[in-house]
Amino acid sequence: MKIQNPFRVAFIATLGVGLGLLLIGSIQTLSTILLYIGTALFLALGLEPVVAFLVRRRLPRWAAVLLTILAVLALFAGVVLLVVPTIVDQISQLVATITQLVQDPNTLGNFTTWVENTFPGLRVDDVFETVQDWVLKNLGAISGSIGQGVLKVGIAFLTGLTGAFIVLILTIYFTASIPSLKSAVYQLVPASRRPRFIDLSEQIGDSVGHYVMGQVTLGVINGILSSIFLAIIHAPFPAVLAVVAFFFSLIPLVGTLTGSVVIVLTCLIPGIGSPTTALIAAIYYLIYMQLEAYVVSPRIMSRAVAVPGAVVVVAALAGGSLLGLLGALIAIPVAASILIIYRQVVIPRQNAR
Repeated sequence: MKIQNPFRVAFIATLGVGLGLLLIGSIQTLSTILLYIGTALFLALGLEPVVAFLVRRRLPRWAAVLLTILAVLALFAGVVLLVVPTIVDQISQLVATITQLVQDPNTLGNFTTWVENTFPGLRVDDVFETVQDWVLKNLGAISGSIGQGVLKVGIAFLTGLTGAFIVLILTIYFTASIPSLKSAVYQLVPASRRPRFIDLSEQIGDSVGHYVMGQVTLGVINGILSSIFLAIIHAPFPAVLAVVAFFFSLIPLVGTLTGSVVIVLTCLIPGIGSPTTALIAAIYYLIYMQLEAYVVSPRIMSRAVAVPGAVVVVAALAGGSLLGLLGALIAIPVAASILIIYRQVVIPRQNAR
């Protein structure tokens, strides 16, 4: 095929490539803002079932939104005021215990004896001297690295605090304006296809909302039961471990298992835990995971779209690789939304041909 004007074709192709690179660069630059927006929209959809419930009880929408937001903020503030002092106190105890173990000469002597008995050809004193010489030679570099690490931690904390505030403001805005946002999006669809599009959108929104509320409910149940059980068996730092159980339960697929492993390992710390306590905790979490998987979770998640196990694994891995923890959290409702479209749009079209 003969090209009539090669220069113009090359210019248009170069311009298209440049615009594509500019678009990709803009998305990368705005990735943090887009992440905030996506998180806030996800949370707003999670609060929508509560707002809809209050609206059905004849409350004005603005009052329902205000009441929901105030309830969430009050709950968060109450948890912080009740749990944080206990957590700080128990973390201080944990640090003090570890410091005491490190400073106790018997601890080092017992460790040295165990190493020399286990590895007869290894002299621990020579290893300590080698490590000490290396630390003295590289003291300046180590100090600089520690200072940079502390600075990075401080910056990350401030960034996370700012991001949480932005997400909170956006969540309030999205929660209050979801009907107007939906209406604006619906107007972009041709009138002939609008009813079908609205039906699918409402199903997807309901599925996401029920999933978020269900996952939070599972986390609350696990946290409360863990707090009670760990206090009964006199596990170390039950308040801290209960918070660990709550937050890990928010992670789909492997969250409860991972949190349970962390709690059991904490119960094995010498001086504050014991193998018996760890064994009892392990048995409890094995039973709880079975009850959660086959009794609690199906009842709570009954109004959300069921997602096959293989799709859950793939979605969680893909979401975690793309967006980290947030990606793992939103991967399941996104997969459920795709399944709704697949079952109600793609399959009927294929069967109609």
